[in-house]
Amino acid sequence: MNTTHGWITTPLTPDLLRGALDLERTAHGLLPHRLPARARAQCADGQLAMAESQPSGVRLVFRTRATAVELDTLPTKRVYVGVPPRPDGVYDLLVDGRLAGRSGVAGGNTLTIDMATGKAEHRPGPVGTVRFTGLAAGVKDVEIWLPHNETTELVALRTDAPVEPAADRGRKVWLHHGSSISHGSDAAGPTSTWPALAAALGGTELVNLGLGGGALLDPFTARAMRDTPADLISVKIGINLVNADLMRLRAFAPAVHGFLDTIRDGHPTAPLLVVSPILCPIHEDTPGPSAPDLGALGRGQLRFRATGDPAERASGKLTLGVIRDELARIVAQRSAEDPHLHVLDGRDLYGEADSAELPLPDGLHPDAATHRRIGERFAGLAFTAGGPFADRGA
Repeated sequence: MNTTHGWITTPLTPDLLRGALDLERTAHGLLPHRLPARARAQCADGQLAMAESQPSGVRLVFRTRATAVELDTLPTKRVYVGVPPRPDGVYDLLVDGRLAGRSGVAGGNTLTIDMATGKAEHRPGPVGTVRFTGLAAGVKDVEIWLPHNETTELVALRTDAPVEPAADRGRKVWLHHGSSISHGSDAAGPTSTWPALAAALGGTELVNLGLGGGALLDPFTARAMRDTPADLISVKIGINLVNADLMRLRAFAPAVHGFLDTIRDGHPTAPLLVVSPILCPIHEDTPGPSAPDLGALGRGQLRFRATGDPAERASGKLTLGVIRDELARIVAQRSAEDPHLHVLDGRDLYGEADSAELPLPDGLHPDAATHRRIGERFAGLAFTAGGPFADRGA
């Protein structure tokens, strides 16, 4: 611990971080990862590498009397060619569990992505500082939730009073895996993604393995879930398999079985909830792959369209409707021997009426209001009496 001009610099150590499965030492500081090194080594997919390094659900947690906190970070910001700039990533400050501040960090590295060609260019930038002041005096638990959609290297933590790791609150750990929708897509901030909202309502500690574009039934993700301590587990399966046009029905069912088998190897009796896709009109009956709408890009908008042919379902191509039916069948088959396995139809989280009221802005991803609705509905369906996670929270 170093003291300079009244500020105390506290080393960034694993006992101050929650929600990450691995921490990488870099030239600048500490880079949280949401997949372990072995998993990262088994996949050369740049999209997955970017997604898992974006710290959705990762937070600094400590106990302190400090009234001022500074965190130096090196963010990596995404810029899409032809589309208005994205807002800076959001850092949420929670004091004793309540949102007490929200801010961002300017500057940082820039990753420029051309959606039309798939090319990406990385440009280095400077370290920035997020600052929270005016905190109430007295001992309190402080959480800084890192931007859910912005790769963030942690450089330095400074406070005006000593810091110590926060005590374990005795909450159950909820481990969730899903697509960019679970990752957070266009949520208002890191505590406003639907899994973060549901975790808060359910009184659980979240480990969010929502991976934008990366919910593809990869064996290394299943092994990461197998090896991660957890009391409650959910997997949201479907949209990325259609997005990527990755497999046909013949491969899908065995892949789901294999994914669930691997999780069960490490968590044989934990409540395990399989969640099928929320409503997505472009892919309900039309297979993928998904592709950017180049006409919309030309107008400075990012929208997606389905490029498959509905007739291809006959040859085994996947649609969201096909996936929902198959997941329901698989869970019904397995639950005869696995009473702790459950299924939730994603349309109970966001369905036809929701789509009419709150359409997906780009055709694929929910906005901030929809994240809140999905989070509240999930908590109501999963954590309350009769739900698969009932009496398993705080």
